[in-house]
Amino acid sequence: MASIARHGSSGLPSVTPMDTQRVMFPVSRDRCLAIGVALGVLLFAVPRLPAMPRAEKHETRHQIEHLEEVWRNAMLKGNISALDALLADDYIAITPTGILQSKEQTLDNLRSGTMRIKSIALTDRKIRMYGATALVTSRAEVDATDPGAEISGSYRYTRVYVKDARGVWRVVSFEASRIREPGETH
Repeated sequence: MASIARHGSSGLPSVTPMDTQRVMFPVSRDRCLAIGVALGVLLFAVPRLPAMPRAEKHETRHQIEHLEEVWRNAMLKGNISALDALLADDYIAITPTGILQSKEQTLDNLRSGTMRIKSIALTDRKIRMYGATALVTSRAEVDATDPGAEISGSYRYTRVYVKDARGVWRVVSFEASRIREPGETH
């Protein structure tokens, strides 16, 4: 007949008494020191982005704010040369309708004059810096006409600037999303 082991804590039926033993690995001071050194090396080996000095960060934010105003004025006035200088050659935009536009397509749309922007009011702007990259998010109230689509309304957008090898900030990416009002379906 099986019995319950009295000396063990397993509670399993057994015909032989089972004593439990703990196996302890000795932890030497040298082993603790080695583990500590290894952790220290790992912590110092993790790559860190250098922090931008406060004055440089402040100046860069002013530069990006200025470029945002250059973009806004270029769109309002149809200033193709200003927009051409601002956009990187590999610029890509995603319109509120999901259409991809290259730099040349964006300039052609402005050049054709079919789209007319009467006003752009920007609010809630946030600029975040990541080394030589600036990420701008904002809200835009746009009053505009375009024969192909209704474009007046409220938008959220993201614009990405990258500082090129000559130290010039250029827009590499833009995406706009229309803000829908409650109950609005399109």
